[in-house]
Amino acid sequence: MSGKKVTSLDVARAAGVSQSAVSRVFTKGASVSEAMEKRVREAAERLGYRPNVLARSLITGRSRIVGLVVAYLDNPFFADAVEKLSHALQAEGYHLLIFTVGNSGADLDGVVSELMDYQVDALIAASVDLSGALVARCASAGLPVVLFNRGIDKSGMSAVTSDNRAGGRRVAEFLLAGGHERIAHISGWQGSSTGRDRREGFEAGLRAAGAAPLEVIDGRYSRAEAAEAARAMMDRPDPPDAIFVGNDYMALAVMDVLRFDLGLSVPGDVSVVGFDDIAMSAWPAYDLTTLRQPVRRMIAATVEEVLARIDTPSRRPSRIEIEGPLVVRGSARLPRSGSGGESE
Repeated sequence: MSGKKVTSLDVARAAGVSQSAVSRVFTKGASVSEAMEKRVREAAERLGYRPNVLARSLITGRSRIVGLVVAYLDNPFFADAVEKLSHALQAEGYHLLIFTVGNSGADLDGVVSELMDYQVDALIAASVDLSGALVARCASAGLPVVLFNRGIDKSGMSAVTSDNRAGGRRVAEFLLAGGHERIAHISGWQGSSTGRDRREGFEAGLRAAGAAPLEVIDGRYSRAEAAEAARAMMDRPDPPDAIFVGNDYMALAVMDVLRFDLGLSVPGDVSVVGFDDIAMSAWPAYDLTTLRQPVRRMIAATVEEVLARIDTPSRRPSRIEIEGPLVVRGSARLPRSGSGGESE
């Protein structure tokens, strides 16, 4: 059949079955006998047939593609999350179509328009804020939207995050238990729910003990801005003896500044605690104490919510917050009474 595109009808004739039987064999979850599936797949392999997913989507009304809009991928947390999300969706017969828009989300309207053109079955927005107008547009188009690692108040959209407030509070309690008296915070971008929630939880933890942060600077999830914030803090007449940094991506830059630019000891002079537990945090060069985001559980919850909203568009939105552990390594002074978290 050289020079001619092999069709499902060709496979049906070669396997001695109906064309609808061929369709069932290549449709995930469809009912088909083992013997029929074996005949059809052998015929398809012999003829070099591949099912036309786009053509099938016109019949079923499902593209089996989920659009993912992510702010950026230079933070290793998102690269890891995207990989896990892709694998989890593939296990359910779906695939990802990925767009990046940057922290400002300036191109977001155009990106979502493109995703709609591709007839995606759902949209996942990872650390991206959707405007009210865009939310309404997705709703009018019947496009289910689930937020990952970001919540938007009063948006009416499902969101899956770690319990950022509880995590920030736990970091505060850990640093206080370590005897620190001048505790500063380089926060995540305060235009994001994650940055605000971690800061609020951290400040609430300090307040409960009658303390307050020495200084708070918005690091905007930027390594360069976090590094400058660390230099400014250490240039004070009363520099901090501990810094909680809003994510590991920034925390590693802060540690580099403290040790290599300023010649300080971590944790001898300054304790540093991050948030996320990216792979590099466990490297001996950093050995970063950090609040771990439970990525696998967050991904599982996101996929479950996405599939549920595809099947039931009228489903009520859910707000899912999953608490993660404090992973204690060597970048912060230990509490006198114990580690206050999970040691590695």
